[in-house]
Amino acid sequence: SHDINVCAEASERVFAACAKALIDQKLILEGLLLKPNMITPGSDCPTKSNPEEIAWLTVRTLRRTLPAAVPGVTFLSGGQSEEDASVNLNAMNKIDASLRPWSLTFSYGRALQSSCLKAWSGKPENVKAGQDALIERCKANSLANLGQYMGGRGET
Repeated sequence: SHDINVCAEASERVFAACAKALIDQKLILEGLLLKPNMITPGSDCPTKSNPEEIAWLTVRTLRRTLPAAVPGVTFLSGGQSEEDASVNLNAMNKIDASLRPWSLTFSYGRALQSSCLKAWSGKPENVKAGQDALIERCKANSLANLGQYMGGRGET
């Protein structure tokens, strides 16, 4: 039920502590990927956020906490729908690259597989439908990684 600003504040504290621990442990920042949450309101929050707000607050939180030496950020879907996760990632990758020195991509499974599992339904005769659904989600997320996803079924 928390709003997006509460998520941003809490995430900033956690990301900063994580970055400090990485540095304190003398990890090679250039050799790691961070797997954080996106900055989103709680699922029960009455105030919904648009993809541009989610993108800006996520990138802002990362800019405040994550060294530019880290090459990539691979987001969890955090309970978002497949489409929301793709659209939000896309919005982040539309932000000027000079403001986001890391590669921003996805590492979610749930936001890739829900429609695939539904199409397949565990039936041998639906294998092709499940595979087609997976290809659609992969295409959508590939485009979102480039900031070129237009929503829907993966078309640009």
